[in-house]
Amino acid sequence: MEVYKKVRAYIEKNGYKQLAVAQRAGISKVTFNAMMNGKRTMYADDLRAVCLALNVSPELFIEVPKNC
Repeated sequence: MEVYKKVRAYIEKNGYKQLAVAQRAGISKVTFNAMMNGKRTMYADDLRAVCLALNVSPELFIEVPKNC
């Protein structure tokens, strides 16, 4: 599953509003909405900002090989 889909599912599952997450992450609502709909790439800096806003580790949304 793509990272943006995992982020979107997490936000929905935990009852967060996308606008609130976007604001806390410092991302415009238009840009955030485009990322959550797969119309804009979610770059590493974007993911970092979203994870900080949600107070979660990026590893929640990406698979990190155990041998790294």
